[in-house]
Amino acid sequence: QVQLVESGGGLVQAGGSLRLSCAASGRTFNNLIMAWFRQAPGKERAFLAAISWSSGGTNNADSVKGRFTISRDNAKNMVYLQMNSLKPEDTAVYYCAARPNLMTTGRTTYPYWGQGTQVTVSS
Repeated sequence: QVQLVESGGGLVQAGGSLRLSCAASGRTFNNLIMAWFRQAPGKERAFLAAISWSSGGTNNADSVKGRFTISRDNAKNMVYLQMNSLKPEDTAVYYCAARPNLMTTGRTTYPYWGQGTQVTVSS
């Protein structure tokens, strides 16, 4: 089992930045893929970015390339999502997720989820 706890959400003005954090605990992490998703009201949960715990390799959704950056700190068992140039349409609940081995983008392929953190971007 993997336990994930997100933090760092909040209210920010358009154009501002936030850094979300995901604290991971539980099983051995070496083969895990960590990812960030978000879900806006009335919309499906959407993939944002993923990172390999072992190699640091990343995959980013086209919708946030150049604005959002995923990173990890292996020593602290933390994954981050740096979000810059935020827009009102970035308002959503942001979730951290994990899965073994293969880097995927489908939400149904991730068995481990955090509780989510709300990000609200005002115009």
